[in-house]
Amino acid sequence: MFVAGIDIGSTITKIVIKNETEILSTVITRTGAEHRRMALQVMTDALANCDLSFESLECIVATGYGRINVPFADQQVTEITCHMRGVHWLFPTVRTIIDVGGQDSKGIKVKDGRQVDFIMNDKCAAGTGRFFEVIGDVLGVKLEEIGPISLRSEKPADISSLCTIFAEQEALLRLSEGTSVEDILAGLLKANAARIHAMVSKIRIEKDVAMTGGGAKNIGLVKALEQKIGFPMVLPPEPLITGALGAALIAGETARSLRTEELRAKKEKRRLEAVTFFDKDSVR
Repeated sequence: MFVAGIDIGSTITKIVIKNETEILSTVITRTGAEHRRMALQVMTDALANCDLSFESLECIVATGYGRINVPFADQQVTEITCHMRGVHWLFPTVRTIIDVGGQDSKGIKVKDGRQVDFIMNDKCAAGTGRFFEVIGDVLGVKLEEIGPISLRSEKPADISSLCTIFAEQEALLRLSEGTSVEDILAGLLKANAARIHAMVSKIRIEKDVAMTGGGAKNIGLVKALEQKIGFPMVLPPEPLITGALGAALIAGETARSLRTEELRAKKEKRRLEAVTFFDKDSVR
């Protein structure tokens, strides 16, 4: 049995194809403006990676901000649920999940494989991938280099504002005062870690803690959060795909719960052609 989970996030789109026991294919790419076309492209690429046909997928679950823009999905599930399911499959002992994405950050509480509480910051870009993209542009540092450079700091700068606009101005001010780039970055990461920690503490942080999303690829943010929490976190092998993985796991459960004729009826309702309404000639 083959199933797929597709996570259309605010900045990154991810897809996972798996069978009953293992992940067979993953694709990660920038989301872009045309969600439907991107959904078709990542599905096509992921299927090609494992030499499967679209018809071989028994169930497809979509999640993320753009989940309603996947017309060939059989089911839509919230990203909170999917992240929790993906992390639990990877790390059954995890009780707290910290997800730092492109536009928001979340805290998810898990007990016995079930979500029991969550909290989200989606009103401010502080601590997210977008925040560090802006700061990186100001300081002339690539996003993937921010964490390693920050670890060279011996005296993190004091940062008073985490509003993206004001933090940008403050970073420029610190540069004009002679503060090093690594100290500015370390200060920003320390301040953002404190903000994320304060948010997640509202649902009570308990071991084990897993960190997911693009933020988990920033070693500086990971270290700063671990200092606030007081112990190491666990990191998925690929922190970006936990939502898509969770969606694929739910797809598997759905497929197993339905009779053959019910699965066939679901497949017949998939609207693959609706994905490419911008360019019908691209449908194969």
